[in-house]
Amino acid sequence: MKVINRKSLLYKTEVEYGDYTINHVEGCSHGCLYPCYAMMLKKRFGVIKNYEDWIEPKLVGNALELLRKEIPKHKHKIKFVHLCFTTDPFMYDYPEVINLSLDIIRLLNDHDIKCTALTKGLLPYELAELSKMNEFGITLISLDEKFRQDYEPYAAPYQERISSLYKLHKSGIKTWVSIEPYPTPNIIDQDFSKILESISFVDKIIFGRLNYNPLVTKYTKHQEFFNSLSHQVIDFCENRNIDYHIKEGTLIDCKIV
Repeated sequence: MKVINRKSLLYKTEVEYGDYTINHVEGCSHGCLYPCYAMMLKKRFGVIKNYEDWIEPKLVGNALELLRKEIPKHKHKIKFVHLCFTTDPFMYDYPEVINLSLDIIRLLNDHDIKCTALTKGLLPYELAELSKMNEFGITLISLDEKFRQDYEPYAAPYQERISSLYKLHKSGIKTWVSIEPYPTPNIIDQDFSKILESISFVDKIIFGRLNYNPLVTKYTKHQEFFNSLSHQVIDFCENRNIDYHIKEGTLIDCKIV
């Protein structure tokens, strides 16, 4: 696996449900084709050349060294650190990425800093041995493996993701799911309630619409569709005492606090 060095690692994010974040890999082997906003951004600024370049991830070799220097500078401001917003911390079949992510979380926990992580890979069970203040999640927008192969071609199978999340849940770790970017029925027609039921054990659900795909706007009732599913998420969560967050721009028929 290729290795790069950076000048900084830990930074404050502008993502609506984020605080501080770390992206200790450049690129992502999962190769999502929604399209992937992170890939489009990196291509626009000339960090990568093309899709093939993006799906050959590069590890930040000096990540731990940078983090040891940066933690004292930011610790008093940090509520939590999220892994990751522009890559995947538990990239499927990439043990180098997984091991570095575990080392990063251990280091942050050693300084009493809470970590959250989100993956389309598998959550390693070693996470259960770390601090109980951490929270770990998976992205799940379907249960249909044909859809995954088309849109998330190199990511972990859906049921394997759910299983890895459930094992952490059973060990007492807080778990969550990001149902984003959710597709419209002209892309895939599926039973949303089955997706929700498959993750009914989690502590939190985040729901967000698919953006940057012209097929969404071709579905003439796309806003009504996302409004309806947003309310379904809210009802589902409130009936089960599950926390939830509806992403900005997904539900626009009323204000969600």
